Formats: sequence, structure tokens, C-alpha cells
Amino acid sequence: MMKWIFLALIIVPTLELALLIWAGGKLGFFATMAIIVATGLLGAFLAKKQGLKALKDIQDGMNSFQAPGDQLLNAAFILVGGILLLTPGFISDAVGFTMLFSPTQKMYKPFIYRIIHKKMKNTRVIVG
Repeated sequence: MMKWIFLALIIVPTLELALLIWAGGKLGFFATMAIIVATGLLGAFLAKKQGLKALKDIQDGMNSFQAPGDQLLNAAFILVGGILLLTPGFISDAVGFTMLFSPTQKMYKPFIYRIIHKKMKNTRVIVG
């Protein structure tokens, strides 16, 4: 798992930089900067809006005595998506936008549930 994170921390920024340089060459510096700023502002607005909705969903679930598991995962996706949208780059923006909305969050859930299940399976609880 750690080697994948390490590789991602090297490969993704390199790809982002290459794509920004390419876009700057094709669109020009100011157009590229405008796109970066616009996606950052739009992302911040959408993350706030979706985040408030996620908090309301958690509160509603708890008021009806339901465990907030799925709602907490949705809120985590929104948090990560918002951070990615504030990070300059086209790849991070694309992934960030997909993390903000329920239909596209469903793409990530099986992967995250597998990781959680694997971690829980490998964790030993000692009751004393």
C-alpha cells in the first residue's frame, strides 16, 4: 500500500505539471491561470454546499438512531474532493469533482470498503 502512495506522490504531480505546461502552451498563461482559479472557486463553493448537505444527512441519520457509516464516508469523499479542487491541476480537479457527488462517489466506495475490510480483518482486538 505504501509503495502505491509513494508512486502516486511522484507520478501524479509530474503528470499535473506536464499537463499545466502543455495547457499553458496551447491556451496561454492567463487562460490557464483563469481555469485554475475558476475550478478552485467552483470547487470550494460545491464542496461547501455538498459538505453542508453531508452534515445534515449525518444529523438526520443520528436523529433517527442510525449509525452514520455511509454518511461519514460521503463526508470524507467531499472533504478529499474539496482539497483536490483547491490543489492546482487538471487531474486533481477531475478526481475532486467526481468525489463531490453521490453518483460518482459510488465508483470509489467498493475500493474503500475493501481497504476498510482488509484493515479490520488484519487488526486484532485484545479484550482484557
